Amino acid sequence: MEKEKDFLKPEYYENRELSWLKFNHRVLNEARDKAIPLLERLKFVSITSSNLDEFFMVRVASLKDMVHAGYKKKDIAGMTAQEQLEAINKDTRALVELQYSTYNRSLLPLLHNQGIEILSSHEELTPEQAEYVDRYFQENVYPVLTPMAVDASRPFPLIRNKSLNIAALLTKKDGKKGEMEFATVQVPSVLPRMIQIPSGQEGVKTFLLLEQMIERNIHHLFLNYHVICAYPYRIMRNADLSIDEDEAEDLLQEIEKQLKRRQWGEVIRLEVEEKVDKRLLQILSEDLHIAPEDIYKIGGPLDLTFLMKMYGIEGGDELRYPPYKPQRVPQITPGEDIFATIRKGDILLHHPYQTFDPVVDFIRQASVDPDVLAIKQTLYRVSGNSPIIASLAQAAENGKQVSVLVELKARFDEENNIVWAKKLEKAGCHVIYGLVGLKTHSKIALVVRKEEDGIRRYVHLGTGNYNDSTAKLYTDLGMFTCSEAIGEDATAVFNMLSGYSEPLSWNKLVVAPIWLRKRFLKLIKREIKHAQEGKEAFIRGKMNSLCDRDVIAALYEASCAGVKIELVIRGICCLKAGVPEISENITVHSIVGNFLEHSRIFWFHNDGQEEIYMGSADWMPRNLDRRVEIMFPVEDEGLMNQVRHVLETQLADNTKAHILRPDGRYEKVDKRGKKLVNSQEQFCEEAKSAVPKKINIYQERVFVPEETAE
Repeated sequence: MEKEKDFLKPEYYENRELSWLKFNHRVLNEARDKAIPLLERLKFVSITSSNLDEFFMVRVASLKDMVHAGYKKKDIAGMTAQEQLEAINKDTRALVELQYSTYNRSLLPLLHNQGIEILSSHEELTPEQAEYVDRYFQENVYPVLTPMAVDASRPFPLIRNKSLNIAALLTKKDGKKGEMEFATVQVPSVLPRMIQIPSGQEGVKTFLLLEQMIERNIHHLFLNYHVICAYPYRIMRNADLSIDEDEAEDLLQEIEKQLKRRQWGEVIRLEVEEKVDKRLLQILSEDLHIAPEDIYKIGGPLDLTFLMKMYGIEGGDELRYPPYKPQRVPQITPGEDIFATIRKGDILLHHPYQTFDPVVDFIRQASVDPDVLAIKQTLYRVSGNSPIIASLAQAAENGKQVSVLVELKARFDEENNIVWAKKLEKAGCHVIYGLVGLKTHSKIALVVRKEEDGIRRYVHLGTGNYNDSTAKLYTDLGMFTCSEAIGEDATAVFNMLSGYSEPLSWNKLVVAPIWLRKRFLKLIKREIKHAQEGKEAFIRGKMNSLCDRDVIAALYEASCAGVKIELVIRGICCLKAGVPEISENITVHSIVGNFLEHSRIFWFHNDGQEEIYMGSADWMPRNLDRRVEIMFPVEDEGLMNQVRHVLETQLADNTKAHILRPDGRYEKVDKRGKKLVNSQEQFCEEAKSAVPKKINIYQERVFVPEETAE
């Protein structure tokens, strides 16, 4: 009798943090792809930098907290927090080195060839440029700067998280020889970091970084001193808020208080210029209490996020992709009664290929429609000048019952969401701040309308946030419906969020944290049963991350039972694919393209009675256990075909997809002799023509060849 396999062995799992670093490596790979326009490549270098910042402020900070607390429990891959930090350190250094070699050796020379110069140092200035730079400094920069000396009466100042600073060593002009003092000045974020200066050549744009301009003129800040040396530096702090919600009398006030503390968090990373003076570095590391392993010496400008501004440089259109304009949803005519349109049948929305306008219009029309009685909506992340917020406020002022759940704990959007919550309350909306101990991550909007035949409920459900800005950049799916069953469930969701009314059962929706995990495991077990009975069985899914141990173990069991599993996972994947006798029936694709892949789709064969779901949750413990999430079924056959097409096209992608190999490496698909499929480009073209092209996925799909699955 065959021994039962233990699917929970640590060697069957990838560490979550190391998997995320591999994802950031795939982002950086886009910057190294010569087929991509030059300014687009710069954009990916910038994204890699901002991703890494957030990773350190939250994930690395959390691991450091565990080490300080003496937490010894191992993760699913069998690693302690200390072991994870050591591995992260090694992989991050390799990533940063590759990032800067890409910038210095590849992108800068290519920019030079295109007549765009980013000077590496102020020492490269011509006499004419130097004169311009010094005048610009005196007129525009000098008045804004605040030099800060450190001595017996002036302690080491608070260095703000993520701010760029310049540290200097000084000696008094009339002081004792060899007696040095330390000073620091913040590079002001209110001024542009990239300053265009005269190039002296026609058709050439030349830029100098603000910190280099300050370095050149730093002696003007310390007139009674000799400046021995000056170098830029930058720190990352622990930005993971710790909020005791049970003890907090007012969650909004508590979060406002914690946001201020974010600037005082433990320093977890120090970036300095490669050639920094050793004496200066010693002062910084002692005063910031930072260990040598957390110091990163950088071979280039610190904080490459400024390259996103370079992406938007005037001219240079041939160095960017042509801008894509989201197309209209075929079933919805702008300006017409959206409720009448939804009554004709469920409508699928695919952003950013199709415009987000119908979602904005749904709330706008509801806010002024005399027959609308109530609007209820969850908001996780919204844009800076959100038209949805304006419509909700307008609806309340028009006397409608408006209930809005604003998730104050949406990381790095806390401040923004506090502003919106106050504005909505002022307008007369009933604002809920979420449930204690849980983040509300679900995307749902409910409009209750009085009609001739009684009350009708209209619902929008989605995989992405109600953010009209990111809807142009993130791929997401949404659905409008006035299904009675879903309408009843939507009401139950909002009653659960605003009160303590937990429904005994649901019609169609599946809600985390109580019901969703069980449902996913049940759906996987059902495919296992069909496979064991000799029937066709498959699971196809798309999500941002997969790191839940129970789900991965169930997928391993399904693979061993003969269930074919094809996954599209953008970021973290703790599952190991194609491992003999464990996961040889599982393939994992990761697509990194011009848009950020964000939609979640779950497709189960179910012995031919296929079930397709979409929702807000990834297969992660936080989504299944610590968040309010909603998964909803797609039941209309026409809509099911559209969703199938989305997933099949992504599984056929051989241009932007990486395939996860059994040894944990991600490799671009070998496309020799195959028809090229770029799923994002194809969806753009299909949205323009509004006629989906059918792909024969079994001819175009690339599977892991058996001989490489070792």
